[in-house]
Amino acid sequence: MNTIYHGIVKKGQLWITLRKEFDDYVRSLDGKTVEIVLRLPKKGRSTQQNRYYFGVVVRLVSESTGYTTDEAHDALRLMFLSDNSRAIPTIRSTTALSTKEFEEYIEKIKVWAAETLNCYIPDPSSVE
Repeated sequence: MNTIYHGIVKKGQLWITLRKEFDDYVRSLDGKTVEIVLRLPKKGRSTQQNRYYFGVVVRLVSESTGYTTDEAHDALRLMFLSDNSRAIPTIRSTTALSTKEFEEYIEKIKVWAAETLNCYIPDPSSVE
């Protein structure tokens, strides 16, 4: 299992947010070889993006296809988030997408819906 700790770099020094828990975890690994990865946190989609996606995008695709909203969501993921690069294909979860990836995903759906279903999906700024 991977354990993720967060911190901030100030003046070249790493300050770990939950320092005591981090230190306890490090002590529990005494004698083991570990791998250390530092990366900037990925910004996940916002609550507003989520409401727009399910309340507008998925709902309109659902209404245009006769699918339930769950079926429409699954179909959209299958069409636009499939990864066939490995022996067993997988479908990415929308929750794993960064804000930018989620925006790109929605844009692909909007283009597809307009071309295939003749279904216009308004921009988030055009709906409440």
